[in-house]
Amino acid sequence: MRFIITTIFSTLYLTGFSQEHVVSLEQSKKAAVDYSFSIKNSNLKINSSKADVAAAKSDYLPSLSVSGVGLYGFKDFVGAYPPLLEKGVNNFYMASATATEAIYAGGKIRTGNELAALQFEVNKVLSRQSVDSVLLTTEQKYWNIVGLQEQKKTLVSNAIFLKSLLKQQEDMLASGLIARNDLLKVKVQLSHLLLNESKLENGHRLAVLDFCLYTGMPYDSLLVMKDTLDNSQSPALTDFDPDTSLTNNNNYQLLIKNVEGEKLQTRLTKGDYLPSVSAGVSATEVGVIKRDLGSSFIPAAVAIVKIPVSDGLWGRGRQKLKQRAISENIAQNNLIDGSNQLKVGIMKNWYDVKDGLAEIAYARINVEQATENLKVNEDNYKAGLAAISDVLDAQAAYQQASSDLINAYATYESKIASYYYIIGKISGR
Repeated sequence: MRFIITTIFSTLYLTGFSQEHVVSLEQSKKAAVDYSFSIKNSNLKINSSKADVAAAKSDYLPSLSVSGVGLYGFKDFVGAYPPLLEKGVNNFYMASATATEAIYAGGKIRTGNELAALQFEVNKVLSRQSVDSVLLTTEQKYWNIVGLQEQKKTLVSNAIFLKSLLKQQEDMLASGLIARNDLLKVKVQLSHLLLNESKLENGHRLAVLDFCLYTGMPYDSLLVMKDTLDNSQSPALTDFDPDTSLTNNNNYQLLIKNVEGEKLQTRLTKGDYLPSVSAGVSATEVGVIKRDLGSSFIPAAVAIVKIPVSDGLWGRGRQKLKQRAISENIAQNNLIDGSNQLKVGIMKNWYDVKDGLAEIAYARINVEQATENLKVNEDNYKAGLAAISDVLDAQAAYQQASSDLINAYATYESKIASYYYIIGKISGR
């Protein structure tokens, strides 16, 4: 009973003492997503792929080029030839403009646009993947700190118990009721506990620093996670069966996009060996300055037809198309194999969650038994039926059981986050 009272007192003490900076899980995830450089880079890649899409669409438009040439000689490079040419010619200029339009390019323009659009979709999937990864890591860091906070409460309550026991031993030693070694046993156990408390505090500071650097929050030694671990009841799964549909899995989406990309690359390669037709017009102005010769305007129209023969039938192109077929088969095999591996990963995370629930259940039983064992040994010691070492052993067992229960709850939260991450639903939690 006395131990239970000291536990309640320590909890109230911690609550009243701290004027902390409290942060919730949602605030943490929002801050991490806003700060993450990987997400920022993913968004930049999306903008870059948008530019690629716009560039690919411009291939449907005519291409226009303008050129000019001017030549001036210190001597006449065409001598006078009266009466046809009264003065020699020492300069020359030409200006031209040409516009061409691809009428048929073997489907490469359309395929190029589809590839650019596909890359845009791939970058959006990669962006979602970056967001999910940041959310998962943030949750793991968050629950790790929550676990450390709960561990600190456990150590404080056990320290209060041992200090109370130490005071009792000192009084009994002064009265000559116990030997000195009983007092030393309590001191040794209390020193060991205080050392663990110091290590835990340093670990907590390091975890908070790591959390702040990851989320972009300013470092605050009084930063406290809002959530606690409710040891009074076991969590329950909302899903009764694992979700192996892969519908929302980003890696699965990337595997599908890879297959589509290989098919488009094959179409693009085939286009290199199909006929192409283009047409255009040009206008050219040719003349001489200040030689009374004037200038000439030369308009022209052009049509170009290109038909690859050897490359497509027996040359390099035939072998490239074989390579493309092989690449398509590899992508399809990777899709099947990757899908199977993803399903195995989902099942592993699902069973990890179920193991986490079982671990919590057994840990709760251990805490109940350790609490009862401590109470019995404390009562027996007061009645002279047990040694002080029995009480210390019971206290150590209770402390270990409480620590195991906290670790079980914190680990379960990380495991459930990992499960929702692999099925692609962590952003909807």
